[in-house]
Amino acid sequence: MQLKLISCEIFYRELCAAVSRSRNTVDIEFLPKGLHDIGCASMLARLQEVVDRVEEGKYEAVLLGYGLCNNGIVGLTARATPIVIPRAHDCITLFLGSRQRYFDYFNSHPGVFFKTTGWIERGDSRGELRQLSIQRRIGLDSSFEELVEKYGEDNARYLWDEMCDLGRNYRQLTFIEMGVEPDDRFERQTREEAASRGWDFERVKGDPSMIQRFVDGCWDEREFLIVRPGARVAPTYEDDIITLDQL
Repeated sequence: MQLKLISCEIFYRELCAAVSRSRNTVDIEFLPKGLHDIGCASMLARLQEVVDRVEEGKYEAVLLGYGLCNNGIVGLTARATPIVIPRAHDCITLFLGSRQRYFDYFNSHPGVFFKTTGWIERGDSRGELRQLSIQRRIGLDSSFEELVEKYGEDNARYLWDEMCDLGRNYRQLTFIEMGVEPDDRFERQTREEAASRGWDFERVKGDPSMIQRFVDGCWDEREFLIVRPGARVAPTYEDDIITLDQL
């Protein structure tokens, strides 16, 4: 099959490795990390624009390397080419290999924040995406020192504690090892960050099998949604996560 893959760049290493093993011909387009930070309407508009640019008749399907991502794909519409989307709330499902494994780990490790090679080396959102992010627009990305300068120390302390300290609900960093790491520096960085925050650290073995099935065209309906031309994505708020909404 001839496939077009549009994906968040945090999957860069994993998807390139999977494509290199696939019998399909896959043309890849990576989008910058941070689309889910600019709000669901803006994220949808960006993704729809990229999907609509895909040459009609060239590909048998467009693969979308995103999960539901804060409803950022809700309303995405297939034009002339079917779109295949993983049934996932976010990228961690694909890194761990299944929704069930993600669910089980998350429930047994409350307050966990995940890191992967892509999350680390692709860094924070930069440039335009940072300027457009919701956090930026309402000031949640301000440092404590910036808040003090604007509002004084007492007000800054309140704002920081209530709104800006986004890590206060976490107490563990988990590094997902996917087998594409060039060395141990990403794991080491995660371990050191956990220590500096006083959090627990764990390394778990990732599972690239779902990613491989994605690019190989093994689209079991329990794992992937196929959006046929004339349909769009809708949330289900159930275990299957996403469904079709006919236009």
